[in-house]
Amino acid sequence: MQNRNFPFSDRWGSRVRLVLCLVAVFFGVAQAQAAVSRSNYLEELTWTELRDRVGTGATTVLVPIGGTEQNGPHMVLGKHNVRVHVLAGEIAQRLGNALVAPVIAYVPEGSIHPPAAHMRFAGTISISDASFEAMLEATARSFKQHGFRDVVFLGDHGGYQKNEEKVAQKLNREWSKDPACRVHALLDYYRVTETAYVAALRSKGYSDDEIGQHAGLADTSLALAVDKNLVRTELLASSAKATRQDGVLGDPRKSSAELGQLGVEQIVQTSVAAILSRVRQQR
Repeated sequence: MQNRNFPFSDRWGSRVRLVLCLVAVFFGVAQAQAAVSRSNYLEELTWTELRDRVGTGATTVLVPIGGTEQNGPHMVLGKHNVRVHVLAGEIAQRLGNALVAPVIAYVPEGSIHPPAAHMRFAGTISISDASFEAMLEATARSFKQHGFRDVVFLGDHGGYQKNEEKVAQKLNREWSKDPACRVHALLDYYRVTETAYVAALRSKGYSDDEIGQHAGLADTSLALAVDKNLVRTELLASSAKATRQDGVLGDPRKSSAELGQLGVEQIVQTSVAAILSRVRQQR
């Protein structure tokens, strides 16, 4: 009798295992889809997921602005783009009601012909101020159309901060009688890298010549804290100090992710506080 029951038991066990596997797969797919729909990056959402997120209160959109430029022999051309993408994501996470737009990677970098500023180095891409401002304006208008109430420009590069302000002021004047949307040029995001972050590095004994203004210790450490792959660390150990002719203003040789993390935290905290303050003021 027992022998005759074994085939039935085996078939029943196989069916149970199959059902359990299918259930596991279903829930695995559902969890993966849920994780994607909870992403704060607009590019990772479908249009219906985005619509629903805005409808349930995610009415702030961060517009990360980077730039494609030389960053010395030791740092990649897309440093600003990666950095602002990551930091904007962290800011959105802490805000709780914000989403992150795709990074704007084409920005004013100086005259193309004759080449000026960073355009003197291979790989830098530059557009005119007018083209850049038109892109920012169209971006903000698009997000207003989709129901966002606050559009926040986060500029990771110092050269175009004035352009952000100009566009924000223009649109806010135009929309002054329409409370549906406001544009914020969040200069605090960049300003902290020239003030509090520099002060923190000085307090640790680093000189202004080391900290630098571009591709030096401060800039390189920030990049290491965000993504170590942005930096050719083997070049940092070189005994020869890079110069202005190499595209470096500062001395990156003592850079570290630990030092960069000081700046990361200051940028994120300062930006979150500034955004919350601005949103409260206009409500």
